[in-house]
Amino acid sequence: MTSVCMYFQVHQPFRLRRFWPDDRSGFFRYFDERSNREIFERVARKCYIPTNTLLLDALDEHKGEFRFSLSVTGTLLEQCELWGKDALEGFRQMAETGSMEFLDETFYHSLSSLFEDKTEFIEEIKEHRELMFDLLGVKPKVFRNTELLYNNTIAKLVSGLGYRAILTEGADHMLEGRSPNVLYRAKGSGLPIIFRNYKLSDDIGYRFSARWWEGYPLTAEKWASWASGNNEDCVNIFMDYETFGEHQWEETGIFSFLKELPGEVLKTHLDFSTPLELVEKYSPVAEIDVGDFSTISWADMERDTSAWLGNDMQRRCFEEIKLLEPFVRKTEDPEILRIWKHLLTSDHYYYMCTKWLGDGDVHSYFSVHSTPFDAAVNFMAVLMDFKAQVFRKLRTIA
Repeated sequence: MTSVCMYFQVHQPFRLRRFWPDDRSGFFRYFDERSNREIFERVARKCYIPTNTLLLDALDEHKGEFRFSLSVTGTLLEQCELWGKDALEGFRQMAETGSMEFLDETFYHSLSSLFEDKTEFIEEIKEHRELMFDLLGVKPKVFRNTELLYNNTIAKLVSGLGYRAILTEGADHMLEGRSPNVLYRAKGSGLPIIFRNYKLSDDIGYRFSARWWEGYPLTAEKWASWASGNNEDCVNIFMDYETFGEHQWEETGIFSFLKELPGEVLKTHLDFSTPLELVEKYSPVAEIDVGDFSTISWADMERDTSAWLGNDMQRRCFEEIKLLEPFVRKTEDPEILRIWKHLLTSDHYYYMCTKWLGDGDVHSYFSVHSTPFDAAVNFMAVLMDFKAQVFRKLRTIA
C-alpha cells in the first residue's frame, strides 16, 4: 500500500515590539508581550484548540489506522505555558494516544543551521529535545529543520545526533525529475530523507479556498482520489498547522474537510504512516547530493534561503547577530543568552523580505510591521540597544 504521511508544523514566534528605549529590562524590553499574547490567543481559539480536538476525535474514531505527525517549536510551547494551557493539554493528549508522532527541530525556529559554526544549532536541537520530553513525555526520532532548511552538512549533523530521518522540500530543481514519493539517502551520512509532495500539500494549505483554482471546491473525497493515483511508496503532505482555522478560515469548510479526510483516504488503497514508520517500512532508492552549502527550503517559489537572506537588509541583520554570539556567551547571563537566541528566530528575517505578489502576501501574514523596511529598521534598533546591554554587562565582569 502507498502511505500518506501527514506532518503539521506548529509555530508562533515572539515578535519584537516597536522599539523605543525606556526603563523596561529583560526579555520584554524587546519583545511585545501584548501583541504576542493577542495573536497567540486568537490562533489558539481559531486553530490550535479546535484542530487538536478534531484530530483527537479522528484518532479515536479510526483506532490506529489514522496516523500523523507534529513538530511544535519551543517558542510555541513557551507561549502555551504562558497563555494557553488548553492548547498544551491537547498536545499532551495526542502524545498519550501513541497513534501519532512528534518530531524534533530547533527550539527557537531559528536560522542557526546556516551558521558556519554549528554549536548553536546543535544546542538548540538538544534544548528542544529536552523540552519535548519534559512537557509532552516524548523522545522524537525524526528531525525537521526550521522551514525544512536542508543540505548535506545539516543531514550529517542530524544523523550524528541519532535521528532516524530528516524531512525537507521536494524541490524540483533538486530532484531533477525524480519523484518525491519515495525515500532517498543523504550523501555523506546515508540519513533517510523524506521529501514533501508540494503539489498535493499546497492544494490544501494554499489553494483550498481559492475560487480561481480549477480544483475548487476541494472535498476530502476529491483529494483522496488524487492521492490514490499514486502507486509509489508514500505521499508526504507537509503544511502549517495554522492552515486549519487561521490561514483557511472555518467558513471555508476546512474543518469539515479535515474531519472527513481520514475516512476518505482509508476507503482507497492508501494507508497512513508517520515519518518513523516510513523509514521502517521502506528503503531509500537512491542517494541525493544537495551539496554542503547549497541549501533548500520549503519557502517561496525559489525553495532556497532567499526568504530570509535574499536582500541586503536581511543579510546585514543576520551577520550582525552572528558576530554578537561570542560576546553574548562570554557574559554567562541566562537572560541575555535567551534574548539573543530569540533574535535568531527565522520570522524576524522573513518579515524583512521584499518579494511581492503571492510570496509577499505570505511574508506579511502575522507581521506586526507595516513594511519590510520598517521590520528591518526596528530589528536593527533592537539589536543596537541589545548590543549596548551586552557590552555593559561585559564591563561589569571584566
